[in-house]
Order: sequence, then C-alpha cells, then structure tokens
Amino acid sequence: MIKKLCIGLAAIISMFHIQAPAHAQDKNIHNEVFYQILIDRFNNGDPSMEGELDIHDPYNYHGGDFQGIINKLDELQGIGVTAISLTPMMENKEKGYHGYWINDFYQVNPQFGTMEDFERLVSEVHERDMKIIIDFVFNYAADSHPLTDDTDKEDWWLNAPASDDEWLSETIQFDLTNPDAAAYMLDVALYWQEETEIDGFKLHDVDIAPQGFVEELTAALKKNRPDFYLIGDTADANMDEAMYLLEDTSLDLINYPGLNQVLSETLAESDKNVSEVYEISREQEITDYYKQIDGFQQKRFTNVFSENQRNAVTAWTLALTYMYTTPGATMITQGTEIPMYGVDAEESQRLVPFNSGDEDLKEFHKRIASLHNEFPALRLGDFEYVGSEASLLVFRRSYEDEVMYVAINNGSESAYIDETNLEAGMQLTGILEDNLVRENQEGNYRIGIPRESVEVYLLEEDKGLNWLFIGFIVSVLMLFVIAVVLLKRKQKQREYAESSRMI
Repeated sequence: MIKKLCIGLAAIISMFHIQAPAHAQDKNIHNEVFYQILIDRFNNGDPSMEGELDIHDPYNYHGGDFQGIINKLDELQGIGVTAISLTPMMENKEKGYHGYWINDFYQVNPQFGTMEDFERLVSEVHERDMKIIIDFVFNYAADSHPLTDDTDKEDWWLNAPASDDEWLSETIQFDLTNPDAAAYMLDVALYWQEETEIDGFKLHDVDIAPQGFVEELTAALKKNRPDFYLIGDTADANMDEAMYLLEDTSLDLINYPGLNQVLSETLAESDKNVSEVYEISREQEITDYYKQIDGFQQKRFTNVFSENQRNAVTAWTLALTYMYTTPGATMITQGTEIPMYGVDAEESQRLVPFNSGDEDLKEFHKRIASLHNEFPALRLGDFEYVGSEASLLVFRRSYEDEVMYVAINNGSESAYIDETNLEAGMQLTGILEDNLVRENQEGNYRIGIPRESVEVYLLEEDKGLNWLFIGFIVSVLMLFVIAVVLLKRKQKQREYAESSRMI
C-alpha cells in the first residue's frame, strides 16, 4: 500500500514539471544538423550484395550501402540529426570507394545499390521529416572516364589536379571555361536535381572552379528549386575568397577550415581559452558557414584530446555545445556519437563500429541537439559576446523575445562572469544542469559553472519562490504522512486483535 502511495505522489508531482516552450521549425539551412556519411564506410545493410569488396584492403570497398544508411536513420534522428550529407554516389572506377573517381556522371555506383535503392533511401529520409544532400563533384572526373578518350573533347580537360588529396589522385580536371564542358556539367547537375528528390548539393572544391561557372550553376539550380540547399566545400580558400563566393553566387553555406582547426586545437586541451575560437569568428564577420570538428582524411578529434589525457565525454560535451549553440550550421562526421577513434585517414575511414560507444556521450548528444532544435535563438538568434574569464566563455543568443545564455568552461577550475547588462527582476534558468542565476546585491547576474562543464540558460522573469506549488507539495506530503500513520495504526490494531483471539 505504501509503495502505491509513493508512486501516486511521484505521478502527481511530475504533472507540474515545466517543459521548455515548443517552437515551430523555421525553414532555414541554419536550422539543420547535418550528418556526413562516407557511404562505403558507414554501414553494410545488405551483405548479399556482390562486388569488389575487400575489408582487409584500406583502399578498396568495405561494403557500406544505401540500405545500411536506411537501417540507421532512426538512430540518427534520435541524436538530433535533421539532414544527412552523402559522399559522391555516382559510378566510379575500380577501388573508388570514396566516390571521387567518377566514370559515369549519370549512373549510381552499383557498389551502393541501384537507382531504386537510392530513391527508397530518399523517401525514407523524407518520411522522417529529414533532408538529404549529396556531394556533387563537378571539377573532376576519373582519368578513365570515356570522355577523356574522345578526341573531339581534348579541350575539355586541364592537367591532373595538383593536390596531395589521395581521393583526387586518379582524376583529371575539367576546363569549365570551355562552354561545352560547362554545359555538360550543368546538365549533370540539373539531371540529379530533377530526376531525384534530393534536397541539395555540397559542391566539392567550389573555389577551384571558374567564378563565372559557379555563378551560372548555382543560379540555375536555385531558379529550378529555390529551396534547394547549396553548400560550398572549399579546397584551400581563405575567408576573403569565401566571402566573395557567398556574395556573388547563390551558395547558402560554405565551410570554414580555419575555425574548425582552432576549435579542435582549443578544446583538445584543458585551460586553453575558448574566446580564441570566438575571436576568429568575429574577425571574419561571417555566419554563413558550417562547423565541423572531425574529418575523413585526418586524425579524429577523439585521438587529439586523448593524447592530452582528456576524457571523451568532457571534450565532446564542450565541443558539441559550441557547435550546436553558435551561429552557422553544424556538420557532424559519422561516428562522432560513439565517439570514433582514428589516428590517421585509414583508421578514420573504417566502418563505423556501431556495437561500441559511450552511453553518457550519446545521451548528452541527444540533449544538446534537442535544445538546438527546440529554441530558435540557438539557431537563428543574434550573437553577442558577454565575456571570458580564464577559460570560461559566455555568450548571448537572442531571437524575437527569446533570449538565451551559453557558458562553456574549458578550464580546470570553476569560474564565473558577471553579466551587468540585464534589467532587474530577471533570472537565468539553467536547462542542462538546472542551475539558477538571480540578481545579486550589486545588481549583477553572476554566471558561474564548475570546471570542464557547460550550461545553457533561458532568460525569464524572476517570479521568486512558487508558493502555490510549494504549498501543494507540502499538502501532498502531509497527506502522505497522515496516510502512513493511519496505515500503521490500523496494522497495530489488527495485530492486537489477532493476539487477543489467540489468548
């Protein structure tokens, strides 16, 4: 009986649990949490498919396919992913597992499945109210592409790309100043846009192509479908060049390698000042970029911070919080949620070990992604630097009448910052760790958090103690105590009556 009373009490109290306000999703690319997938190295969903598989050869296909992605969509949605980004999926030459050695721009790579399989993947993504974009390689073709042997098209080609990128080692570059070559590649782009229901392209090495062609290509794609996402993936552009691309083309986003490198270096080590990451963002005055801390052709972030004896949950909590709460879209590399290790490109590109993982990290990933998706201020809001102290960074995001504060402490000691620009009678309500900041005697709001931790606050009116709620709880507890006393008294009376009968 007492157990039933406890359960009932918990149920009643839970009815008064205050949830964060719900908001409709604004249709904007900055809302998206992208998850980048290297198709062949993600998940083998159909082991019966035959092909040139050799899991012992790091430079051959390992079996990832469209079905493997379908099988994991629910899990990806569970960690807040709203869009998947696929590496190239067109037909490649032998051992082109990465997708960049394209032999036929109009065919699906049979190693991943059929066109029908791909269309089913797109359909499954859309059924979950998610989006799907694909890497569109338009600067290069495989050196074995049939067009390279066509004598009438000798003027379509430049030399092999001067790059250390292994994925471009067996390619030849299009001369897109040639009108015929440009028309061919434009036709390819429109084919995939019109024949499938994909939601966008990530344009590979967009800074390598002639500016005029990028303008023509992006304008044509947007004219066809204004809501079609166009992300520019640069090879070696500085931010001045990137700004030029954003201003004079129809690109929605561009990558920002400089920021990603500083972000990784800063959060891989305790006590480094997080405001350095903010400074590089502020100096460039650009928000139409995506943040990505991991990659397929480099050492994984998990390996970088592990070398500094840093805990995986700690480092990724700091990194994910910055990525999910600052301006710009977020791009998560496959395996981040586990987190995946990789000392070099070969290890970073292995099939994702889904049977492993850290449950605490997965849970935090879900929570911070949920906040990102729930509050427009964290996605679309104005960004304002509040201050930094030691390795603590505090900033403010505001959208319409919604104001939020984010605190990230990368230091080995607790730290605080006083917010002096808030009116009286307000409070900062912590959402991740239930911290509460009220106005102090000096009229400031002291935002302080423990070492190597984060908090996201919602600015609200300070209503003081909720006496109605407290009174309700006290009343329920008193009734509970009275019920327990009465039960015990009845039990004693029953025991006394039974003992009397025995006498």
